[in-house]
Amino acid sequence: MRQRLLLLGIDAHIKTLLRQTGPALSPFNAWVLLKGLETLPLRVERQTRSAATLADFLAGRDEFSRVIYCERADHPQADIIKRQMSGGSTLIAFELKGGKAAAFKMMNALELIRISNNLGDAKSLITHPATTTHQRFTPEERAEMDIGDGLVRLSVGLEHPDDLIADLRQALSGLS
Repeated sequence: MRQRLLLLGIDAHIKTLLRQTGPALSPFNAWVLLKGLETLPLRVERQTRSAATLADFLAGRDEFSRVIYCERADHPQADIIKRQMSGGSTLIAFELKGGKAAAFKMMNALELIRISNNLGDAKSLITHPATTTHQRFTPEERAEMDIGDGLVRLSVGLEHPDDLIADLRQALSGLS
């Protein structure tokens, strides 16, 4: 294994990581992680139900050219998803018709949902992939990956879906 790491040129990076972070969690951090894992299934179940509710709300709006959620029948891979998944997802993607300007205007108007460059939390977070996770790709490469300038990703948290819908509704009202 060590020879393979050397060949890949990452040996020094791994040594630095291990030196700075340690090869194992501290007992306290491990305990906190285990406590969080105890309720993970309940949290994810709640988040996926809320995400499905939000996806249906968003799909009924004229501001979007598309809404992508794995449990929706209009998902491009719905048949595969039904065979491989037993539940939904906490993530929704949607494309605003007004491109980057509309996406930024809507995101900046949100009050409950927070803008972030990473997703997956107990709080609802939203990101603009073209300027965060995929910003190093050329516009042509992003287009090939179907990531337009109006695409936004929403990671649904534990807030009540009615509160999230109200936040999205008021943010979208500024686009008219």
